[in-house]
Amino acid sequence: MQYTRAGQLSRLRLKPCYNLATNQNAIGRDWEITITTTTTTTKPAGVSLLNTYFYFFMSLLIAVIVVYGFSHTIDERLIHATPARPFLLYVHGAIFSGWVAFYILQSLLVRAHNVRLHRTLGWFGVALGSAVFVFGVWIAIVMSQFRIVHFHGKGAVENLALSFYDVAAFAIPFALAILYRKKPEYHRRLILLATCALTSAAFARFPANLMPRHWFFVGVDMLVLLGVARDLIVNRRVHRVYAIGFPAFVVSQSFVMYVILSHSSYWLKIANAILR
Repeated sequence: MQYTRAGQLSRLRLKPCYNLATNQNAIGRDWEITITTTTTTTKPAGVSLLNTYFYFFMSLLIAVIVVYGFSHTIDERLIHATPARPFLLYVHGAIFSGWVAFYILQSLLVRAHNVRLHRTLGWFGVALGSAVFVFGVWIAIVMSQFRIVHFHGKGAVENLALSFYDVAAFAIPFALAILYRKKPEYHRRLILLATCALTSAAFARFPANLMPRHWFFVGVDMLVLLGVARDLIVNRRVHRVYAIGFPAFVVSQSFVMYVILSHSSYWLKIANAILR
């Protein structure tokens, strides 16, 4: 006998249990009753959709933010820039764009359940992410020196501090994502944190009515908070990666902005030593 009630499936089974003491099958027969209950939980459609497609959606959202942000400056500062920008800047742009595209591809492969290819391409991602770090540091120094030569140092020190921070904010969760590559719940959140860190340059190029000056880190943090909100809705708790990563982002961002806006003499000495 089976019945369904409030998401529960129950089965009642009757089985004869013979009394061996009587040595008779028909007399002294007892009955053993076994009830098996299985409880099934069905998530609401919206929650299930969020659980399934959130990280793929975030990869597309980040791409949109990057394209929109840089669309305001790419012509003036890169394609038809005067004076002409260093060739390394074009290489850096290609590597950065490649990372965003690779993040979309990897998210799509997970959604398509092609985990084997996702893991195989992951080693290419290690090389690409390492290139983001190396070229990020390199171009930060080159472009700061470029500003000193062509723009009398305007924005050189600030650019160096922000660029170094962005690279560090990417590199730390990226390295941890490699370390935790066999733990998907950690890995995908760490990769999201790393990629979000790279969007500050795009947010900084948003029109002032959308993103006031010096508020670009707020855009980065809003992206991370989407991950926090997803965890609260789907899992009813915030994952450890966000519980540690988000406060670390906010504290370090605040420190960097303080150093820049206060024109810290300590940072000026360090920056001048690097840019000589």
